[in-house]
Amino acid sequence: MLIQPRPGDGAAAAHDMIYRSLRSRIMHGEIGPGESLTLRGLGKEFSVSMTPAREALRRLTAEGALTLSSSGRVSTPELSNDRIEELAAIRALLETELASRAMPRAHFALIERLQAINASIAEMIQRRDAVGYIRTNLEFHRTLYLRAQAPAMLAMAETVWLQLGPTMRKLYGRLGRTEPPHNHRLMLAALRAGDEPGLRLAVRTDVTQGLKLLTG
Repeated sequence: MLIQPRPGDGAAAAHDMIYRSLRSRIMHGEIGPGESLTLRGLGKEFSVSMTPAREALRRLTAEGALTLSSSGRVSTPELSNDRIEELAAIRALLETELASRAMPRAHFALIERLQAINASIAEMIQRRDAVGYIRTNLEFHRTLYLRAQAPAMLAMAETVWLQLGPTMRKLYGRLGRTEPPHNHRLMLAALRAGDEPGLRLAVRTDVTQGLKLLTG
């Protein structure tokens, strides 16, 4: 379904609409590594001129979600092994800290919410829905990290998720999952027990283990 700007919203609202839609698609793996995006194609899809489409692509390129070649081709990045390892290391640093800060505020209702999201992850695996899996997996992490009350740190983590989105889609095909990530259960157990070292270890393992399959 096409997303169109409301009358009177103007070019700024149009470019923000395109930006948010593409950002979500890239982060959740709807667009694979190395896929091209064109101003003409975006203009047709969103029923806008090339100006807001160009501004949306510029913003996403600045965030590392897209790359611009010397010939002017805009595409999702095909990450090298070194780049994947670097982003995995950043995730490990940021997300263990976010989880640690969230733990004192991890009340019973939050743990119940995380359990429900984990059940949704299981449903996506049953359906073999790669995009749904990536989206609900990130929702699991974001829901916990919001309790850290560290918005700048969470924004940095989301930028890393954005850069890894197309690669995560590629990774999903190699994981062959049949159930939710084991480390999610370890994270939940650590939250219930108030075990901060256990939580940090489970988060670190969860955000790095899978990506190792792509660099091995």
